[in-house]
Amino acid sequence: MNIVCLDLEGVLVPEIWIAFSQNTGIPELSRTTRDEPDYDKLMKFRIGILKEHGLGLKEIQETIAKIEPMEGAKEFLDKLRELTQVVIISDTFSQFAKPLMKKLGWPSIFCNELIVADDGMITGYKMRCEKSKLTTVKALQSCGFETIASGDSFNDLAMIEAGKAGFLFRTTDAIKKDYPQYPAFETYDELYEAIKAAL
Repeated sequence: MNIVCLDLEGVLVPEIWIAFSQNTGIPELSRTTRDEPDYDKLMKFRIGILKEHGLGLKEIQETIAKIEPMEGAKEFLDKLRELTQVVIISDTFSQFAKPLMKKLGWPSIFCNELIVADDGMITGYKMRCEKSKLTTVKALQSCGFETIASGDSFNDLAMIEAGKAGFLFRTTDAIKKDYPQYPAFETYDELYEAIKAAL
């Protein structure tokens, strides 16, 4: 049995933090896992910037409400789910993901959770498990699934490497150069055909 594991941001929806950075005019918040491989370091940096500017969950959720899936993303996901099982494995948070899942037709998602104070300020975050993407793929494999994965950032590389097939999607030139062993695609049609061939 096969299961496809997809990243969310950069693959199916735009990067939430980049959109929020543009909305607030705070360029430091545009840093993502494409720029910083250490997720804990990145999140502590983000939380510090939010605190400095007095911004909380409500303001981020207002930005998320305006975000639409990438053009063709829902159609790609629907077509893929007709072909095989699909799960989204993301380092985003349940407080961010729900409105986006609605727009994508409620696919399954495994993600993390923010720790939010009574005043709405984000004080921390709780990872679902350590090395969540790789750990989840390994758990699926232990249940008898063969995994095929796709993502765009440093934090996707472990799950891409661990499966029977893995693909980069709309990634950076630097990641493509450093990881030439993984086919890199720019369109949903290309990614769909590659996944179909790997099943």
